[in-house]
Amino acid sequence: MFKYIELIKLIYFQEGVVIKVIFFDTETSGLDFINNKIIELAMFTVIDGEVVDRYDEFINIGEPLAPKIMEITGITNERLRNEGIDERNAACDLKKKLTAGTVMVAHNCQFDLMFIYFLLKRYFPSEADDIVSNLYWIDSMTVLKDRKNYPHKLIDAVNHYNLEKVNFHRAIDDTKALYYVTLAMKEERDDLKEYINIFGYNPKYGVTGYRFPFIEYKSQPYHNCGLVNPERILPRKNLNHWVR
Repeated sequence: MFKYIELIKLIYFQEGVVIKVIFFDTETSGLDFINNKIIELAMFTVIDGEVVDRYDEFINIGEPLAPKIMEITGITNERLRNEGIDERNAACDLKKKLTAGTVMVAHNCQFDLMFIYFLLKRYFPSEADDIVSNLYWIDSMTVLKDRKNYPHKLIDAVNHYNLEKVNFHRAIDDTKALYYVTLAMKEERDDLKEYINIFGYNPKYGVTGYRFPFIEYKSQPYHNCGLVNPERILPRKNLNHWVR
């Protein structure tokens, strides 16, 4: 049983406003956010500190998976055919859940945001931009880079905070891990609200994929030795480097 997060303290906007947070993760058929697709989508919806919905669906994308993807995720073509919902249904579920003002939390959020956006774009081309731009986005990997030294995968966050390990590379298990990682981060230092709509990127490679106009992309070192000084966290740095 998941314990509740006091989200008024976690992400505070305005007293009296209902706060809705979705912790989410995707598994995909590849890394190309335009030509590849989501094959598993998991979301925990939390309203005012209470988990009110757990969503985990395989998505039948109507095309075979590469052997490497099946090896990594453990998701098979047969499972998608037998258990997967139609991609349009997944897009409709997203549209219904992603109400304006919702806080979206993911690890390496840029990746998942791109896949969610282009899924919505395929079925709701005139609405997709408004849907994603009316949300608040937090990348737990950006936060982690201000907390510990490289590496910064979700499994590294789980190990760093001494949390229970899960079956990584399955969206529902990654989302469960993300939930607890976010709670541990909040307990470590209560500054998550400062990371809203700020994504760090490796200056060696620049921003990966599509650049969203509502996200501020900042160059971020990955070799911090530990918890950085509060005045030196990424959101407080005025870095306007050119982004590739």
